[in-house]
Amino acid sequence: MLLAGDIGGTKTVLAVYSPEKGAREPLAEATFASGQYASLEKIVQEFRASVDLPIDRACFGVAGPVVEGQSRITNLPWVISTPRLRAALGCQAVALLNDLQAIAYAVPHLGGEDLHTLHPGDPQPGGNIAVIAPGTGLGEAYLTWDGTRYHAYPSEGGHADFGPTDALEVELLRYYLQRMDHVSYERFCSGLGLPNIYNFLANTGYASEPEWLAAELREARDPTPVIVKAALRNDPPSELCVTSLEMFVSILGAETGNLALKVLSRGGVFLGGGIPPRIVPALEHQHFLESFLRKGRMSELLIRMPVHVILNPNTALLGAAHYGLEELAI
Repeated sequence: MLLAGDIGGTKTVLAVYSPEKGAREPLAEATFASGQYASLEKIVQEFRASVDLPIDRACFGVAGPVVEGQSRITNLPWVISTPRLRAALGCQAVALLNDLQAIAYAVPHLGGEDLHTLHPGDPQPGGNIAVIAPGTGLGEAYLTWDGTRYHAYPSEGGHADFGPTDALEVELLRYYLQRMDHVSYERFCSGLGLPNIYNFLANTGYASEPEWLAAELREARDPTPVIVKAALRNDPPSELCVTSLEMFVSILGAETGNLALKVLSRGGVFLGGGIPPRIVPALEHQHFLESFLRKGRMSELLIRMPVHVILNPNTALLGAAHYGLEELAI
């Protein structure tokens, strides 16, 4: 049996799978508050003590880069390594995947209920697939077909230099070049990105900030949901928040198009992470697709690429389970 996990800075989800039931039907599953534990090994040991199931292999999707079987988790003082996990589990077959790589491994197995289509396109069977995921950061990954199955690869493309596409974005870049040593796409396409855009607009006098909004932002631990809610509501919406979300969506569309060109994703483009499912109405507006397609001579190539939002919140766990069941030798 396989132990699979989705390991994040806030929560850790573990589940046990059998080859007979497959990756959609865990035999046991539990969620843990990551910050309450000193290590992943402690969580694994607690979980194993609560389930009477033999485990002979394990695969974990982790929120951080994986180098030679080791990863330092973002927002946690954990260093995860395959040797320590092997010792804790008592089995040799243990794999670590970057969380975006885990999401990517799930993509070929997603069905209609897992996806919201923004652009149907004309997918090419066996074509490369791009995955971009704005969440806490901006994750990117891609898949290639070997003639039998897809293989997923991680990327740190979210840290590539930000490139503005209109006059307001030029001013946005100038504003943050004076405050940061490097301005990447992640600065604007992530959980921190939307507040960065909002602060630029507010501090440069684009529109006034209503007192009710200022009060909500002062009280909020995370300003992003406040900005999104104020942009999408109709009674009336905040001009600052509407423009912030429009810029966010436009920049995300441009970088999604960049990634699609770089990996030639004729098999489709998939938007994962925590933010896209929450802003589907904004993504359906023309700002996203126009930015995605605005690539000059390459626009005709991009228009054939399908674009989907991943709705399934357990996609990283699903991908880790598929990798473990299909790829990890016992």
